Amino acid sequence: MSAGPLLVRALRDPATAKGCDWPALIAAARAERLMGSLAYRLEGQDVPAPVARMLEDARRDSAHARTQALWEAEMARRATAHLGVPIVLLKGTAFHAADLDAARGRSVGDLDILVPRESIGAAEEALVVAGWERLKEEGGYDDIYYRRWMHELPPLIHRERDRMIDVHHTILPPTARPTPDAAALIADSVALPSGLRMLSPADMIVHAAAHLFADGDLAGGLRNLWDIDRLLRQFAADPGFWPALTGRAAHHQLKPHVARALRLSARLYGTPVDAALAGRPRWSDRLFEARLLARNGWGQEKRKALRFAFYVRSHVLRMPPLMLARHLWTKARA
Repeated sequence: MSAGPLLVRALRDPATAKGCDWPALIAAARAERLMGSLAYRLEGQDVPAPVARMLEDARRDSAHARTQALWEAEMARRATAHLGVPIVLLKGTAFHAADLDAARGRSVGDLDILVPRESIGAAEEALVVAGWERLKEEGGYDDIYYRRWMHELPPLIHRERDRMIDVHHTILPPTARPTPDAAALIADSVALPSGLRMLSPADMIVHAAAHLFADGDLAGGLRNLWDIDRLLRQFAADPGFWPALTGRAAHHQLKPHVARALRLSARLYGTPVDAALAGRPRWSDRLFEARLLARNGWGQEKRKALRFAFYVRSHVLRMPPLMLARHLWTKARA
């Protein structure tokens, strides 16, 4: 068994990890940034002593990452508090701030926040004053491209803590075919005790599906799909969740992407899903599954042609053909 399916099986049913190819499993978990999640899933299982030490290290690292992520969120809150605008946490930091099941072992890279479009300039200036610095040359091609065509500012990094923040005004590039309602995302967000906010449960799933299937090449996609599995299992306890998710997916023009997320999460992780929203399996689901699982026994990505096809797809999704050709030509010349 190659490393991708091995990792999925261990996450889905920890008991199946006994006697497995441990080097392949650990390599895949590290490559997919799922080592912390795997460590918590295998807690209490009978594993070889060297593996047990690695898993304990991973749990300790995850606890540190959680503390660091929450501290970065607090620093961003303090920097922008005087603006009086909603600051919505996204992705892993939101999971940790709300202590969701998806946070258990969840790694966190950059801090991602969502602010109203009309407030994004003020938010950027407040962060710069508080010690974050722009990574892109002001007025350069990349800086202009981000500000004109992307759903977020050029990334900022803190000069002392060396931590990055991505400030979003919506969840997909304006040039993408679906047009999520950013104002509705913020209006329906949920307040956290810190004064920050997070997306509503339904919008959290919509965002995860958009990030996975409408705005990328699926690199590291097993972690994003694991997020969806954990979130769905928790949120589905509310009887009103599935109707809310159906409505929000349609409202944000992302119903096909949410449906695919449900189908693949159910297929790979055994997630209980709403059959009507998930819809019937599509032949293309197999291609997405193959891309998600494309790792060899060393944890390295394989199926180069398939990966390249999804890389091209990610660019086509983000911009029209003529704009894409101009963008690629400019980058090639640079």
